[in-house]
Amino acid sequence: MPVTSAGVLLHHAGPAPRVLLAHMGGPFWARKDARAWTVPKGLVERGEDVVTAALREFREEVGLPAPDLPTVELGAFRYASGKVVVVLAIEVPAGLVGSPDDPASDDLATRPGVSTIDMEWPPRSGRRATFPEVDRAAWCGLDDARERLVAGQVPAIDALVARGAGA
Repeated sequence: MPVTSAGVLLHHAGPAPRVLLAHMGGPFWARKDARAWTVPKGLVERGEDVVTAALREFREEVGLPAPDLPTVELGAFRYASGKVVVVLAIEVPAGLVGSPDDPASDDLATRPGVSTIDMEWPPRSGRRATFPEVDRAAWCGLDDARERLVAGQVPAIDALVARGAGA
């Protein structure tokens, strides 16, 4: 059975449709932009349904709950490694952007409740450091999202567009 993750892709339509992406945290990703962004997601625990997992992981990664709106499954996308990511879309009103409830942030490390990873850094130094799993979240246009997302998640943008969302 492949490792399965689930995530939430917030999006809004209009003349400039956008999606919310999260930049992967930690020193390896710090200076990278292309292919260094992800849908806020995480592992589906044994016995857990994908919607519950996706909503839990969204909250853990961005420090705020996903809006309480209907979810639409965009599909299960398989990485070259064999890992499967189930992406759920939630259409939000464009007015969410810039509001107090906007999950976008230039620095998620300052938001309470954001999940972290502990790792040896610098490598082979014997020192441990803690980093947020994702360090920032931003609204991106669809073409920009295709360039920023890790390759295995790009088909989720195409699935969103195919459903007529984001148009």
